[in-house]
Amino acid sequence: WLMSDNMHHQWLLLAACFWVIFMFMVASKFITLTFKDPDGYGARQEPLILTAVTKVEEVHVPEEKHWSEEFQPTGKAFSGNLIRQPLVHMERLELLRNVCRDTALRNLSHTAVSKFVLDRIFVCDKHKILFCQTPKVGNTQWKKVLIVLNGAFSSIEEIPENIVHDHEKNGLPRLSSFSDSEIKKRLSLYFKFFIVRDPFERLISAFKDKFVHNPRFEPWYRHEIAPGIIRKYRKNRTETKGLQFEDFVRYLGDPNHRWLDVQFGDHIIHWVTYVELCAPCEITYSVIGHHETLEDDAPYILKAAGIDHLVSYPTIPPGITAYNKTKVERYFSGISKRDIRRLYARFEGDFKLFGYREPDFLLN
Repeated sequence: WLMSDNMHHQWLLLAACFWVIFMFMVASKFITLTFKDPDGYGARQEPLILTAVTKVEEVHVPEEKHWSEEFQPTGKAFSGNLIRQPLVHMERLELLRNVCRDTALRNLSHTAVSKFVLDRIFVCDKHKILFCQTPKVGNTQWKKVLIVLNGAFSSIEEIPENIVHDHEKNGLPRLSSFSDSEIKKRLSLYFKFFIVRDPFERLISAFKDKFVHNPRFEPWYRHEIAPGIIRKYRKNRTETKGLQFEDFVRYLGDPNHRWLDVQFGDHIIHWVTYVELCAPCEITYSVIGHHETLEDDAPYILKAAGIDHLVSYPTIPPGITAYNKTKVERYFSGISKRDIRRLYARFEGDFKLFGYREPDFLLN
């Protein structure tokens, strides 16, 4: 009886030891997962395989590995967001992929990768970078960065302003200038990015820049494009003042706007959708920056592209990138809800793809 009792206690003791060891292993695993290196957010990401269509043929863009290295979010460049930045950009790409799959938005989120799109994409072969131009979102500064990287000038400060947009002198080739096979290769292998901002605020910026101030003296906007919009969309024919924002909104929201767009040519790039400019559901972009967070996004993009040691993004004046809700509401205050809703219907893809909220004045 005593021997049986001792064996019973030994078995209980052995079972207790196994239980303690098991619990220790579980706790160890939990601690490892909980305190995992936050830089894991910047791990290599396998992008969604999409199809790019050029003017020549369908191009199947193969799966790419666009993170050339495990970049660590360190240094002053990240303005304190050392851990959050990689996660933010992964979330943006995930949102983009999800909206691209939404069949209800397909007509607003998909476009062919035509010559029009390829003309918008600038190439830096030396560092394997593609940049899609989205006007009115600080693209001039990114062009300067690429001009320096391509070797036309040794620093951003040396670049004359009149050279930046002169595509015969600035040393920036467009993707459309390459053969179809070379286009495929670059779309597959290069680091690709573009910048967005609130779609309605961008339209206000385009209107002010081209039809009100016109700082670079581009007379065709006032003398050719504005009269064409006024003739078609101004309600009060007796008014003689120049193009008003209300006329501009009515033109952009018209489902039949394309017949005027054809007449205006490439000048429409300042107000067409991001979808039409960069084909984000057809081309697998590495990073999508936001104008509203450019102070953090710019150094992140340079780091992700592996060029942060070669060039810096120009200093951003304080407050210039912040979303100005008051300004947007003021510009739209005198415009009918019908015209605003038609405008939103055209740009809904841009709002949804890049996480911008529908304006409050449309919800009231």
